[in-house]
Amino acid sequence: MIRTALTAAALAALALAAPSAAQTPQTPPAETAPGPNDWRAPDPQDILVIDTNKGRIIVEITPTTAPLHAPRIRELTRKGVYDGRTFFRVIDGFMAQTGDPLDNGTGESDLPNLPAEFTFRRGTDTPMVVADDQSVAELGFIGPVPVISQSSMLMPMTADGKVNAWGLFCPGVAGMARGSEPDSANSQFFLMRDEYPKLEKRYTIWGRVISGLDVVRALKTGEPVDPPQDKMTKVQLLADMPAAERPKIRVIDPKGPWFQAEIARNKALNGGHISPCGVKIPVEVK
Repeated sequence: MIRTALTAAALAALALAAPSAAQTPQTPPAETAPGPNDWRAPDPQDILVIDTNKGRIIVEITPTTAPLHAPRIRELTRKGVYDGRTFFRVIDGFMAQTGDPLDNGTGESDLPNLPAEFTFRRGTDTPMVVADDQSVAELGFIGPVPVISQSSMLMPMTADGKVNAWGLFCPGVAGMARGSEPDSANSQFFLMRDEYPKLEKRYTIWGRVISGLDVVRALKTGEPVDPPQDKMTKVQLLADMPAAERPKIRVIDPKGPWFQAEIARNKALNGGHISPCGVKIPVEVK
């Protein structure tokens, strides 16, 4: 069975959520440039550098949202499984799929399938920066990935002191493809070209593109893609790259004042409610 991010039949049946009624926006505060204390240096073990024939894509891996899938991505990268793999299924307005050793959607690595991590448990030690407290739920960010969880007020009432949380499928988010069974993800993954909330709590999120979303959107489309297909020529972890070739990367810190001001701007532009996929996350790559 072809492992898909979503089957063609399901795609035809799903529609993006209709926009809410227009509201009169508040005047957003003026945007300023980030200062020295607004940046963070991501862990080199959590930076996936994907060189393609169309350009470079950089993904930050988020082990918190996928503690089993994150090590799998690292392991397959270090084994060279992703080198030369094609983007065999690319759908405009949706996602680009790759990571199949057979390059046709039917293959997998020689490692066992992984159990689903569609949601995760959030505790007081979870590195989530809350951007919007919605009483019954809290919306925020774990690194570059927007997430939503049950209210932290419920933590003392649960057996493990934690609540359910899950990532949002915004542009650039990296998810694991799977077959019809929830616990069937293996090596294939997809990068979101656009927002698609219908995938939430149905596919595992393991990171997000922090640089090169334009490359993801420039990939040749098709289901399947007609030859010649675009491909990942080389995939490496930043930690494994030779020092002379290693890009210097810094990402805006969700805990910093610039990001908090960006949240305020986002809310002002959206009638007082945050639009998580529209929150800017500046990145510098040198």
